[in-house]
Amino acid sequence: MGERSVREAAALLAQARRVVIFTGAGVSAESGVPTFRDALTGLWRSFDAQRLATPEAFRDDPALVWGWYEWRRDAVRRARPNAGHVAVAAIEARVPGTVVVTQNVDDLHERAGSVAPIHLHGSLFAPRCAACARPAPVPDEPPAEPGDGRRVAPPRCASCAGPVRPGVVWFGEALPAAALEAAVEAASDCDLLVTVGTSGLVYPAAEIPQVAARLGATVLQVNPQETPLDAVSDVNLRGPAAQVLPALVQAAWGGADQV
Repeated sequence: MGERSVREAAALLAQARRVVIFTGAGVSAESGVPTFRDALTGLWRSFDAQRLATPEAFRDDPALVWGWYEWRRDAVRRARPNAGHVAVAAIEARVPGTVVVTQNVDDLHERAGSVAPIHLHGSLFAPRCAACARPAPVPDEPPAEPGDGRRVAPPRCASCAGPVRPGVVWFGEALPAAALEAAVEAASDCDLLVTVGTSGLVYPAAEIPQVAARLGATVLQVNPQETPLDAVSDVNLRGPAAQVLPALVQAAWGGADQV
């Protein structure tokens, strides 16, 4: 992350009128939230995360899958937003109309102060009935899950008694139509898209920065490593979100109190 590249990116940010911030798993990983690439432990060590996150897995063993998602939700509850999340909220405060689009299923953006981020892959905090799709409540502050995990029978829908499932997008499922439409619309209308902590490999979500680029927006990427999005990024800032984004906000507007 060179000083010149930060200044260049800060100038783009300060001049932008319509900003989209597109975040991926790397941002949450900096808060200690496990990613799908992390090795599973405890009860889950003999399972493939990508096979647990499917409609078929839930149908075949709902207690196993619900228990895994309870463990994941507990891990998120114990995590705290990092400086990258806070800087995203600071950009929203500085540039009215900024739209946050995230691939993450946690609530760390909300807890950092972001207003109504678009969750392309759903949320751990929005369970719904697997039969009738009605929203189901999330228990307030349940007991901490054991570190090794456990099997938990899913609750039943209050309307139809069907099993309640996690409100996330599983492998093989389509993204929520309304969320995808809103994200594409925002990317189509922005003049700057900031992509942060995403590999650029998960489709169709990875199309969002490419939509912005094709329609003439400037694309700024924040990532410690090279990604396929390098090809459409006008500026690449190498480094963790919790380091790069606060520096970018301060270079754009000054005032460390903003982050």
